[in-house]
Amino acid sequence: MKHNNDPATRPGFYMGIDIGSLSCDAVIVDDSLAIRGFSVVPTGARNTEAIRRATTEALNQAGLSNTDILATVSTGYGRNRVEEKLAAVTEITCHARGIIHLLPETRLLIDIGGQDSKAIRLGPDGRVTDFAMNDKCAAGTGRFLEAMARALEVDIDQMATLDEGAQENLTLSSMCTVFAESEVVSLIAGGKPINEIARGLNRSIASRTLSLVRRVAGDDLAVLPTAMSGGVARNAGVVQALSEALGTPVHVPGHPDLVGALGAALIARERSDRT
Repeated sequence: MKHNNDPATRPGFYMGIDIGSLSCDAVIVDDSLAIRGFSVVPTGARNTEAIRRATTEALNQAGLSNTDILATVSTGYGRNRVEEKLAAVTEITCHARGIIHLLPETRLLIDIGGQDSKAIRLGPDGRVTDFAMNDKCAAGTGRFLEAMARALEVDIDQMATLDEGAQENLTLSSMCTVFAESEVVSLIAGGKPINEIARGLNRSIASRTLSLVRRVAGDDLAVLPTAMSGGVARNAGVVQALSEALGTPVHVPGHPDLVGALGAALIARERSDRT
């Protein structure tokens, strides 16, 4: 990614790239911090190809070229694969910066991505004061939901509303992807309705996430304005189950999977020579 060194009188554009395990996201903002273009593409086996596709699509949407970008900041597990970046910044910092821009009242952020989960506590100034991560197991993440969708023989997008009409308080006994998949198959064979199984999956994810959140929220959990980012935030069933488990509403921005890339773009603006 080339960076333009034209005089400060020329309009400035800044890019953030979030390279995750499931998707590569790119966001472009201008000097006023307005989003001018964005893209979400599957990461696949080749990080560099995903980065190229995401940046090209975001640039095309914004009607810009590489030379219009004054600074680029990368984040995500593949952040060091981005060439000619101004900086590589952690997901914690970028997600915090992005959510505060979108939902300024947020004091607790839950980010569930493709392969890990994070709980981030924010101070009144929007800075990170504490965080906890679950990066040892894929349980409750995007990959977990993909495996459960396969077991239920539905498209991953259908999982968001698959629990509609469910009444039971079913909870899966195992969150290990392999054992949970076997349990789902057994429940299907036993005649359990699909919507009840989906609700049980969502409740299990919420229960696992609750223990992570408590590590950073403590006794303040019920009074902390809470938001969610990451691709799993598009799953309305998981969001509702989390709200019930936490005992507080969980707010989701319009494009939750872009929060990290947006935060990276905003940091690119802050750190560029134009500030």
